Amino acid sequence: MRLLITGGAGFIGSALIRRAIAQGHSVLNVDKLTYAANRDSLADVDGSSSYSFLKADICDRDAMKRAVADFRPDRLFNLAAETHVDRSIDDSLAFVQTNINGVHALLDICRSAQREAMTGPDFRFIQISTDEVFGSIAEGAFKESSPYQPNSPYSASKASADMLVRAWQHTYDFPAIITNCSNNYGPWQFPEKFIPTIIMKALRRESIPVYGDGQQVRDWLFVEDHADALLKVAQGGQPGETYCIGGDATMTNLDLARTVCDLVDENLGRDPGEGRRLIEMVADRPGHDRRYAIDHSKISRELGWAPASDLKQGLARTVTWYLGQEDWLSRLASEGRAGGRLGLMQRGGQ
Repeated sequence: MRLLITGGAGFIGSALIRRAIAQGHSVLNVDKLTYAANRDSLADVDGSSSYSFLKADICDRDAMKRAVADFRPDRLFNLAAETHVDRSIDDSLAFVQTNINGVHALLDICRSAQREAMTGPDFRFIQISTDEVFGSIAEGAFKESSPYQPNSPYSASKASADMLVRAWQHTYDFPAIITNCSNNYGPWQFPEKFIPTIIMKALRRESIPVYGDGQQVRDWLFVEDHADALLKVAQGGQPGETYCIGGDATMTNLDLARTVCDLVDENLGRDPGEGRRLIEMVADRPGHDRRYAIDHSKISRELGWAPASDLKQGLARTVTWYLGQEDWLSRLASEGRAGGRLGLMQRGGQ
């Protein structure tokens, strides 16, 4: 297939591109190259005749119209997004612009292109969303029918985008699919996110912040498993459907931090427990959701996908990879681009 992937220089997007090229698909990567993009993550495919890159913003309607018309995709995966919850607390405008207005632009452009036969005859628009749109769940797991209850500016922007996609499908019979994934981890994730932050801090023997009491629960999905799921959706997913993608790997944030610290100690030959002693409980994030979990039985039943990575195994691979990127991590830390705390805005605007 011909796959147009927006946000392909990001963490999940680059994993999807690497896997798509390996499976024989042709890919156009459209990315604005914001702070979290890293074209080094695509070095393995950069020389492939099946891969091309366009620097563009999904909000730039003229650029995106040309991209769609020239490439004529069979599938468009939208992974272009602002994704960090803490950043959304400090500055929500960028999240509204990219995650809502950008999706609106893509929907309009793709609908027009489809009517004018400038896409593949079996075109699908695939919106990659998050489990955070569902809010927090005390027990059980989110599924496709779970109500939306977003609690952060980030999740509200993603929920808004999902509602636009759903409306385009229902109103215009537009061939759209939504996927909702749990927390991704793995190589190439920008080190403002939780797991790479732990690794970077442990490596540098700095205090490792864990929010609140650390008992928040997340479901962790290895990024390569997510890429496999998205390609299953591209091949067999049905328009108008939603597919929840989870990792079968729930753990509290505090236990996760301890596990990652132990893996760093083991890799570096440090004394057992040295990393754990760096963990510091800090003020919680405003509006912090307590628990997420995903029921992926629908995609498993209908498309034959299941996560392949055990959490401990995936974390071991991730830690080993990051420890080989010490220069990159140190440079980002010295430039103030990673390692600092965001999202400390107090309730009531203080």
